[in-house]
Amino acid sequence: MTLDRVVWSMLQEALGVYRDSPRATAWLRSHVERYTEPVRIAVAGRSRIGKSTVVNALVGDEFTPQSSFVWYRGGTEPRAQVFTGPGRPHEVAIGRRGSRNHVETGQFDRADRIVVDWPARTLRDVVLIDTPSEATPEQVLGDADALLYLMRHVQDEDLKFLQSANDHPIARTAAVHTVAVLARADEIGAGRIDALSSAKQIARRYRRDVAVEPLCQNVVSVAGLLAVAAKTLREDEFAALRVLSSLGREELEDHLLSADRFVGEQFPLTMEPAVRQALLERFGIFGVRLITALIRQGFDTQVKLTGQLVQRSGLGELRDSIAVHFVERREILKARSALLALDVLFRMEPRQNARKLMADLERVVASAHDFRELRLVAALQSGRTKLPAELQAEALRLVGAEGVAPLARLGFEYEADARELREAVLDALVRWQAQAADVHAPQDHRKAAQIVVRTCEGLLPQFG
Repeated sequence: MTLDRVVWSMLQEALGVYRDSPRATAWLRSHVERYTEPVRIAVAGRSRIGKSTVVNALVGDEFTPQSSFVWYRGGTEPRAQVFTGPGRPHEVAIGRRGSRNHVETGQFDRADRIVVDWPARTLRDVVLIDTPSEATPEQVLGDADALLYLMRHVQDEDLKFLQSANDHPIARTAAVHTVAVLARADEIGAGRIDALSSAKQIARRYRRDVAVEPLCQNVVSVAGLLAVAAKTLREDEFAALRVLSSLGREELEDHLLSADRFVGEQFPLTMEPAVRQALLERFGIFGVRLITALIRQGFDTQVKLTGQLVQRSGLGELRDSIAVHFVERREILKARSALLALDVLFRMEPRQNARKLMADLERVVASAHDFRELRLVAALQSGRTKLPAELQAEALRLVGAEGVAPLARLGFEYEADARELREAVLDALVRWQAQAADVHAPQDHRKAAQIVVRTCEGLLPQFG
């Protein structure tokens, strides 16, 4: 039986054991309901790091930031609800403030949670949770299956947050739920035109950093304002940017030295200061500089330009990372969240007739192959387990560090047929069986090889 089915059965059995406890039953039912939902991803980070901007870019629409937890879910029609405590939520309107959608929460002094249903393709597979900056790790992670953690550079405070996200024994066993994001990437390199390339190089270095690597599955860089622009650029804005690009590069650059110069009266084109101010607020000085340069380079239609902005802003890489590390691992993430919930219940309301379930939980955490793969990924990335370089790269790929789909595990960059996939699995299986049986290899080397062998054995039946 697969991990997700085993854990689902444990939730159902726990409902029977705790059927006389209203609090425990409500807790378990909420996790049963959560088990069938898309992956819940919390977006967290320190104040003014750009969480709402990144959420807007992923949703593909702009929303006014709120001071509460805001959940964005897929829906056929726009809808918003405000939760102010126990009881039924309050339906509220979604209006417009300038170019942004605004959830009308003014009638409530306090909102524990705002839930927005929105018709966006991204929200078919995920629920995004925009979190307040002052929220604790426990509050951020309590309702989330996965975490996007935003930071400018890796500082001690960021490391402490990421470490606390893996504090629980089960969380350490299944360290699978975090992607770190270097936000406001355009500010790296003092806003130079090559700032985004520099940010991507820094993100790559952090992926190999011994302090960072064990705490997250990937590090990517994102320029939030550009990412939002890629999804929400309006025709009037594009027209204004095209006019700006008609200026010579040096002449425009001279007026982009400061915001005051850009919106000042001495501007060489007939363009209202209010229009220029709006462009600055939407795209920033770096964004105006980059977009006008791209238009001059030939990306002179809105479709061409937005495609470039998705790529250069880092939004495309962030989406890919969410797909590989969260959406493809949905079953593991949901099982992990449910096991954490069961552990909390067993500690808060210990019962004699729950002892079997407690033993089952310990056995699943210790022996489930999905978790063994995750422990091996963490051990190889942190250096606790060492393999020769060529074997390490293959082991990480096979156990799912680059994606859990068979094509990703086997290293195919095209749609290989069943015969090719079967041959690749058999080839890997023989190679890793030899590694597992090598009596001269260190013990941790052989144990790692045994896990890879089990992965290959699990893949083989899928190809006939």
